[in-house]
Amino acid sequence: MPDVFADLVGQDEAVDTLRRAATSAAAVLRAAHVAVPSTGEPDDLDALAEEIVGEAPAEQGAGMTHAWIFTGPPGSGRSVAARAFAAALQCEYGTGCGHCPGCHTTLTGTHADVRLVVPEGLSIGVGEMRALVLRAASTPSGGRWQVVVIEDADRLTEAAGNALLKAIEEPPPRTVFLLCAPSTHPDDVSVTIRSRCRVVPLRQPPPAAVAEVLVRRDGVEPDVAAWAAAAAQGHVGRARRLARDPEARRRRDAVLAVPRRLTGVGAALDAASALIEAAEAEAEASVVETDAAERAALQTALGAGGTGRGAAGAMRGAAGQLKDLEKRQKSRATRAQRDALDRALVDLAGFYRDALTMALRAPVAPVHTDTAEMAEAGARKWDAEGALRRLEAVLGCRAAIEANVKPRIAVEAMMLALWKG
Repeated sequence: MPDVFADLVGQDEAVDTLRRAATSAAAVLRAAHVAVPSTGEPDDLDALAEEIVGEAPAEQGAGMTHAWIFTGPPGSGRSVAARAFAAALQCEYGTGCGHCPGCHTTLTGTHADVRLVVPEGLSIGVGEMRALVLRAASTPSGGRWQVVVIEDADRLTEAAGNALLKAIEEPPPRTVFLLCAPSTHPDDVSVTIRSRCRVVPLRQPPPAAVAEVLVRRDGVEPDVAAWAAAAAQGHVGRARRLARDPEARRRRDAVLAVPRRLTGVGAALDAASALIEAAEAEAEASVVETDAAERAALQTALGAGGTGRGAAGAMRGAAGQLKDLEKRQKSRATRAQRDALDRALVDLAGFYRDALTMALRAPVAPVHTDTAEMAEAGARKWDAEGALRRLEAVLGCRAAIEANVKPRIAVEAMMLALWKG
């Protein structure tokens, strides 16, 4: 049976670092149990763990430390690495075996001592972070570690970041913080938090490694896996969707047809509307079932369907809670729309990248093999400079949306730039 790091594709150096740190963490616990008699108090174990782990510096070789940042481009496996490391820390054998209860419950999200924070909206608020830090300060119920995994740590608000910083500066003795972010740039993670963490940089996995995982784990045919891995540009989750979901392939085909549609100002604006509407439809499909289930569960908890004066009064008083739920769901839908739009822009950027490399006669394989002829025709028409301007327009659109420019405005400006060249 594969261990917990099996799904971390093309990250041999990072896996080696995490394995050695997990071994060091297991040694801390073994030393603590040897040093503490069977009748010893839990505080003794905490004190020894704090003495051995403490506030180890970020540059500390192979040892264990209390705070980590996993960085890398989208699809590199930041959250996969963090969850795998959390499982290795909870592993009963200290190796991340992948089959013991500690590994299994961590990977399935049911371990009592592993807190997972996945922002549903565009940011992680201070209230959520304070509650998390408070819970993380408790003694591990399983006797190993309290682990806090924060996906998209770059979405922390300033106040939430300050709450987390205080916990990292004065960490509980057996609590480990695992943060995931695109980079350690101050816009992603504050310098004060970064300086107290050990950084694990991940790289974009090579297409061959992604294809191998699709074949081995998902049973995808080798030729389909190779195509999907290249088209996804190293994004493992995206490659899996392209290989297995016909609807994902249809949406990608529609995006890659955009360059042919840009015949004038009206066509450019129509293409922008189509791209935005497709992203909205994809996002709505991804959250509709979750939204309905959450609303039904809340209404049931508040007494919906009940009879009598008490039930009616409870439902009248529930308006505020239903409004809060709708607000959270709207924020989640906005994030899902932006994620779907970003995937489309990445596909479009890949097309213009192909045109640029062909114009330069660079000896590299195309990202989109199925549109290579169209990219080659574009390269002849635009030359290298024109292809580069178009690629920069797509990347500029992504940056504008990330900076909170209205997506429709950013996409319309991009389409006009692509048409004008």
